Amino acid sequence: MNSHSTASLVNKEIFPGEVFVNTADFDIGIRRLLPKYDEMLDVLAGCISGANHRILELGCGTGELSLKVLQRYPSAEIVALDYSPRMLDFARSKIESAGYAARWSGIEMDFGEWANNPNFSGFGDRFDACISSLAIHHLDDEMKLKLFQRIRESLNPDGCFWNADPMLAESAAMRDIYQAAREEWAANQGETLAAIRANVGMSVSYGYSNPDRLATMNTHLEMLASSGFETIAVPWKYYGMAVFGGFVKGLVETASTQAKSACAD
Repeated sequence: MNSHSTASLVNKEIFPGEVFVNTADFDIGIRRLLPKYDEMLDVLAGCISGANHRILELGCGTGELSLKVLQRYPSAEIVALDYSPRMLDFARSKIESAGYAARWSGIEMDFGEWANNPNFSGFGDRFDACISSLAIHHLDDEMKLKLFQRIRESLNPDGCFWNADPMLAESAAMRDIYQAAREEWAANQGETLAAIRANVGMSVSYGYSNPDRLATMNTHLEMLASSGFETIAVPWKYYGMAVFGGFVKGLVETASTQAKSACAD
């Protein structure tokens, strides 16, 4: 492919969250772009428990988090939402190839639409857990809060919500530190961050999602608290990336202990 066609491909518009023009490039590309991607998803998967049978995933992408959860919990069933038909088809093929099709249902839907329509129950409205990775940061803060409230309302007693997302740096100095960590990660792969980002498509607003609308860690935790979550925690953080979440009110202590133990695995 010549330089002109490469530039044309990279400049092609994509939905927020798709990252790469070619969906098949996502699984390899995201691991080059984000430090400790697999570790982040493994921690998130460990924060739910075997008792969380019915799980809602918001922005399933290519199905990497779904796959980790289904492999880890034999009784788990996932309803996975994504507004990108390309990514949803890719995830469906991956899940089917792994033999988990009976426990996974992919639905083409903007989860912002779900958050804005509390009466919508096309796939049920009660879940034991809600999970998301690299998706919610595309909502503005008003919609993030509305989504967290909707998630809280959709969870069964003792339910939990865990999210993995990039955070807004707390200061210019911290932004530079986060950037340096990304540069170092790229260098350890024998590349530059600029070279890796050259393969990223041009994200444009779609539905309720936009190019990055990052919020600080403290802002996310405050939103969770105001939405009614308890036992709010940040079980994993690596520079500008974090896994955070909490449990609904009325938490049974044994469920809390089990989930906290899973996070530590």
